[in-house]
Amino acid sequence: MTHAMLKGSNVPLDATAVRAVLRWTPGRGVPDVDASALLLGPDGRVRSDEDFVFYNQPRHPSGKVWRLGKKRVAEGLTDTIQSDLAGVDNGVGRILLVASADGVTFDRVSALRILLYDATLADGEPLAHFDIKPTTGKETALICGELYRRGEGWKFRALGEGYSNGLEGLASDFGISVEEPDPEEEPASGAPLGSQPLPPEQPTQLPQMPPQPAQPSYGYPPAAPAGEPTRQQPPAAQPAYGYPQPTSQPAYGYPQTAPPQPAAAAQSGYGYPQPVGALPDPDFKLPPQGPQFLGR
Repeated sequence: MTHAMLKGSNVPLDATAVRAVLRWTPGRGVPDVDASALLLGPDGRVRSDEDFVFYNQPRHPSGKVWRLGKKRVAEGLTDTIQSDLAGVDNGVGRILLVASADGVTFDRVSALRILLYDATLADGEPLAHFDIKPTTGKETALICGELYRRGEGWKFRALGEGYSNGLEGLASDFGISVEEPDPEEEPASGAPLGSQPLPPEQPTQLPQMPPQPAQPSYGYPPAAPAGEPTRQQPPAAQPAYGYPQPTSQPAYGYPQTAPPQPAAAAQSGYGYPQPVGALPDPDFKLPPQGPQFLGR
C-alpha cells in the first residue's frame, strides 16, 4: 500500500534499503533537477564534507548511500538516491533528501514528487509519495524529506523546506565547507587564471639558399641570370640551298662577315671574242709550221 503524504507527516519503513526517486515533468523553460543527500550526525550537521552525496561526489565513502542518476520514465524525468539503511554508520542519525535546480526557481518545475521504494524488490509499488509544493516559488533548493532513526528502525518524514540561495546555501547551513573564489586570484582583465599574453608575432625568416650552378641548355643559349635583362637572340641561320654557306658560327647580336672567297676561274665565252689581256710579248714567235701547210 502506498502512503500519500502531507507536509510534516511521517511513515515507518520496514525496508532495509530504500530508493528515493525525485520525479518531475520536463518541458520548455523547465530547469533540470538534481537529487542529493546529506548524512547528519547527532548534532544535526555533517561530520565532514564526505557526508555530502551529489553530482560531483555521487557515492559516500561508506558505500551505503549513493546517487543512481537521471532516467526518463513514462511520467517524466527522475533522479534517484539509494540508501542501504541497515548498513549506515550508527553515527548518522538523519539523511536529508534534497532537490536543486542550479539557480532556477522551482515555480518553473511542474509536478515535482518524491517517491520511496523498497530497494530490495525489483518491481514493486512505492512505499510512499509526497507532492512538493514550493512555499514562495522562488526557492532554488528544497529539502524534500528525510530518513531518520527511530529506535531500532527508520522512518521517512515529508518536509518541503525551501532555500533561495541554492544548493550551496543549503549545504553550508549543515556544515559543508563551500569555497568562495579569492578575489585577489581573479585577473582584472577577466582572463582565465594562468593565462599569459602571447608575444607579438615575428616575421618568418626564410633560409638563404646557396646559388645553384647553371644547368646546360642543350641546343639553346644559356638563360640570363635573375635580375638582368634578357637579350633577344636571332634565330639560327638556315641553309640556303644553291649558295655558299658560312663556315663560322654566328656571333649573336653582331653583323656577320663572310670569309674571303677565291676568285672564280675565267670561263670561256663560246662564240664570243675573248677579252683582250695585257700587250703581247715583243719576243713572241710562232712555232715552226709543218710541211703540210707550205705551198698553200
